[in-house]
Amino acid sequence: QVQLVESGGTLVQPGGSLRLSCVASGNIFRINVMGWYRQAPGKQRELVASITSGGSTNYADSVKGRFTISRDNDKNTVYLQMNSLKPEDTAVYYCNADLTTKLFFTGNYWGQGTQVTVSS
Repeated sequence: QVQLVESGGTLVQPGGSLRLSCVASGNIFRINVMGWYRQAPGKQRELVASITSGGSTNYADSVKGRFTISRDNDKNTVYLQMNSLKPEDTAVYYCNADLTTKLFFTGNYWGQGTQVTVSS
Protein backbone atom coordinates (compact mmCIF):
# COMPACT_ATOMS: atom_id res chain seq x y z
CA GLN A 1 0.00 0.00 0.00
CA VAL A 2 1.16 3.51 -0.84
CA GLN A 3 0.35 6.75 0.97
CA LEU A 4 1.04 10.37 0.10
CA VAL A 5 0.76 12.82 2.97
CA GLU A 6 0.88 16.56 2.41
CA SER A 7 1.61 19.24 4.98
CA GLY A 8 2.24 22.96 5.16
CA GLY A 9 -1.03 24.46 3.99
CA THR A 10 -2.33 27.41 5.95
CA LEU A 11 -3.62 30.96 5.76
CA VAL A 12 -1.08 33.46 4.43
CA GLN A 13 -1.23 37.12 3.43
CA PRO A 14 -0.83 38.23 -0.18
CA GLY A 15 2.83 38.57 -1.04
CA GLY A 16 3.77 35.98 1.54
CA SER A 17 5.54 32.66 1.20
CA LEU A 18 4.69 29.10 2.05
CA ARG A 19 6.37 25.71 1.68
CA LEU A 20 4.38 22.56 1.11
CA SER A 21 5.78 19.09 1.70
CA CYS A 22 4.58 15.68 0.60
CA VAL A 23 6.00 12.39 1.82
CA ALA A 24 5.36 9.14 -0.01
CA SER A 25 5.51 5.95 2.02
CA GLY A 26 4.71 2.30 1.68
CA ASN A 27 5.63 -0.45 -0.72
CA ILE A 28 7.59 1.81 -3.10
CA PHE A 29 10.27 0.63 -5.49
CA ARG A 30 10.73 3.80 -7.51
CA ILE A 31 9.02 7.16 -7.83
CA ASN A 32 9.09 8.41 -11.39
CA VAL A 33 7.30 11.77 -11.41
CA MET A 34 6.06 13.77 -8.47
CA GLY A 35 3.87 16.79 -8.78
CA TRP A 36 1.54 19.29 -7.21
CA TYR A 37 -1.96 20.01 -8.42
CA ARG A 38 -4.51 22.44 -7.06
CA GLN A 39 -8.24 22.83 -7.15
CA ALA A 40 -10.05 26.05 -6.33
CA PRO A 41 -13.77 26.12 -5.53
CA GLY A 42 -15.83 25.70 -8.67
CA LYS A 43 -12.79 25.02 -10.83
CA GLN A 44 -11.13 21.94 -12.26
CA ARG A 45 -8.02 20.47 -10.74
CA GLU A 46 -4.94 21.82 -12.51
CA LEU A 47 -1.26 21.00 -12.62
CA VAL A 48 0.90 23.45 -10.69
CA ALA A 49 4.32 21.86 -11.07
CA SER A 50 5.97 18.50 -11.60
CA ILE A 51 9.46 17.05 -11.27
CA THR A 52 11.00 13.87 -12.61
CA SER A 53 13.38 11.59 -10.75
CA GLY A 54 16.19 13.22 -12.68
CA GLY A 55 15.17 16.70 -11.62
CA SER A 56 13.48 18.00 -14.76
CA THR A 57 10.70 20.40 -13.85
CA ASN A 58 7.53 21.71 -15.42
CA TYR A 59 5.40 24.64 -14.22
CA ALA A 60 2.04 26.14 -14.97
CA ASP A 61 2.41 29.56 -16.58
CA SER A 62 0.54 31.15 -13.69
CA VAL A 63 3.21 30.16 -11.16
CA LYS A 64 6.43 30.44 -13.17
CA GLY A 65 8.95 32.62 -11.39
CA ARG A 66 7.06 32.42 -8.10
CA PHE A 67 6.90 28.70 -7.25
CA THR A 68 9.74 26.19 -7.09
CA ILE A 69 9.32 22.43 -6.96
CA SER A 70 12.05 20.18 -5.59
CA ARG A 71 12.40 16.65 -4.32
CA ASP A 72 14.53 14.52 -2.05
CA ASN A 73 14.68 11.08 -3.63
CA ASP A 74 16.22 9.49 -0.52
CA LYS A 75 13.26 10.65 1.56
CA ASN A 76 10.57 10.12 -1.12
CA THR A 77 9.57 13.72 -0.52
CA VAL A 78 8.53 16.52 -2.81
CA TYR A 79 8.38 20.20 -1.86
CA LEU A 80 6.67 23.24 -3.29
CA GLN A 81 8.14 26.59 -2.34
CA MET A 82 5.56 29.27 -3.02
CA ASN A 83 6.58 32.92 -3.02
CA SER A 84 4.75 36.14 -3.87
CA LEU A 85 1.46 34.45 -3.18
CA LYS A 86 -1.71 35.91 -4.65
CA PRO A 87 -5.35 35.48 -3.65
CA GLU A 88 -5.88 33.50 -6.84
CA ASP A 89 -3.45 30.88 -5.51
CA THR A 90 -6.07 29.94 -2.94
CA ALA A 91 -6.96 26.29 -3.42
CA VAL A 92 -6.60 22.80 -2.07
CA TYR A 93 -3.17 21.58 -3.12
CA TYR A 94 -2.77 17.89 -3.90
CA CYS A 95 0.40 15.86 -4.12
CA ASN A 96 0.62 13.35 -6.96
CA ALA A 97 3.09 10.59 -7.70
CA ASP A 98 3.63 8.25 -10.59
CA LEU A 99 5.48 5.33 -9.09
CA THR A 100 6.36 1.66 -9.24
CA THR A 101 5.75 -0.55 -6.24
CA LYS A 102 7.99 -3.36 -5.05
CA LEU A 103 5.59 -5.73 -6.77
CA PHE A 104 6.41 -3.83 -9.98
CA PHE A 105 2.98 -2.34 -10.34
CA THR A 106 3.11 1.15 -11.84
CA GLY A 107 0.31 3.49 -10.87
CA ASN A 108 -0.70 7.04 -10.08
CA TYR A 109 -1.39 8.08 -6.51
CA TRP A 110 -2.88 11.13 -4.80
CA GLY A 111 -2.58 12.69 -1.39
CA GLN A 112 -5.56 13.90 0.61
CA GLY A 113 -4.87 17.58 -0.06
CA THR A 114 -3.84 20.57 2.01
CA GLN A 115 -5.66 23.91 2.04
CA VAL A 116 -3.79 27.07 1.07
CA THR A 117 -5.65 30.33 1.60
CA VAL A 118 -4.15 33.64 0.51
CA SER A 119 -6.04 36.51 2.09
CA SER A 120 -5.50 39.65 4.09
